[in-house]
Amino acid sequence: MNEYTRRAVGALGLGLLGACVSGSIQAGDPQTQSALVDYRLGPGDVVRIAVFNEERLSGQFQVGGAGSIAYPLVGDVPASGKTVPELVTSLTEILQDGFVRQPRITVEVVTYRPFYLMGEVGAPGTYPYTPGITVVNAVAAAGGFTYRATRSRVFIKHAEDAGERDYPLTSTTPIRPGDTIRIPERRF
Repeated sequence: MNEYTRRAVGALGLGLLGACVSGSIQAGDPQTQSALVDYRLGPGDVVRIAVFNEERLSGQFQVGGAGSIAYPLVGDVPASGKTVPELVTSLTEILQDGFVRQPRITVEVVTYRPFYLMGEVGAPGTYPYTPGITVVNAVAAAGGFTYRATRSRVFIKHAEDAGERDYPLTSTTPIRPGDTIRIPERRF
């Protein structure tokens, strides 16, 4: 299989995986599922907000670079660093203050912020996050390992961490939204 075909197959596989998931938490790896339950919103995430019987207050909103969403009638609502339930509570309190009597709100993450893959892979870059994706899936989508790649460990910097950490590279090593993944060069 040539490099172009490998990249195309990897991108197609990642795209099909993304098409199967709408952004809600899916069954699967318990470690990944636990991370998404406690998931904190950040710039680049897209959420769907539905306010019962209030179509003009419902829709999709992106968390901007400043960490807030531009919400109708209200203006900027801080979202970065909040979990989905915390955002629901915040919106409920805001809307009850003179906008809607008893707002019934649901919030769902539609699109998670991307992850970044660098180092010894065929096509380093930015890739869309899909729940349940592992480092091995991401490397496959990026054209596989280069001949110089270490295949036993990976360095991951989670969005909330100050620095990267060394992890064993297994078929179940999970990725979180906003992660920076580095595949190191092997030592001969």
